[in-house]
Amino acid sequence: MPEYLTIDEVCELLQLGKRTVYELARTGRLPGAAKIGGQWRVNRAKLAAWLEAGGEFAAVEGGERDE
Repeated sequence: MPEYLTIDEVCELLQLGKRTVYELARTGRLPGAAKIGGQWRVNRAKLAAWLEAGGEFAAVEGGERDE
């Protein structure tokens, strides 16, 4: 099973505010983001791969997100 990060953990990792990270998740610009049980979670492996590739917010596979 993949490991998932909370929004707080993503905020710390990316050094971004909560509002920004929630907006990125809601708009599909945060790779690996999905709502699980009503709470946002981010797939650690997908986020790490995206960061290694340069981490451009506008270029996340056509803006699609995991659901």
